[in-house]
Parts: sequence; C-alpha cells; structure tokens
Amino acid sequence: MENARSANQAIPGWRLIVSDTGRYWAIRNRAFPRTALRAGVEPAVDADTFEEVQAAVAEQEEKARDAVAKEVTA
Repeated sequence: MENARSANQAIPGWRLIVSDTGRYWAIRNRAFPRTALRAGVEPAVDADTFEEVQAAVAEQEEKARDAVAKEVTA
C-alpha cells in the first residue's frame, strides 16, 4: 500500500491510501468522539474509487455530526 500523493486526491482530516490492487482506503487522522463511535461511525473506510471513498468519508463525518448533535440536545 502507498499513500495517495496526488493533490487532487486528498481528503482533509483523513489519510488516504491506495492498495497495490488500486483499492482506496481512508483513515481518520483524529479519533471520532466516543458518542459517534458508539453510534456506529467508522474511522476507516474503503472503496473501489476515489469518488466512492470520498463519499464514504462524507457519510461517516455526517453520521458523527448527527450523533454528537443528538447527545448535546438530549
């Protein structure tokens, strides 16, 4: 595996890796809050393309925001 080096293939706050087979992995640089993790948010995602891994990251970030917001309003 190697780090994705192209400037257009970066996801702020996440480390992007491309496997030898071309699969994309993104691993969050900082841990999600415990509330988000208990809600099932994943700090690492993978996909076949950069666009798919980018969408998976966006989904996890949204889930984390929602989980934290629910805890604050509870």
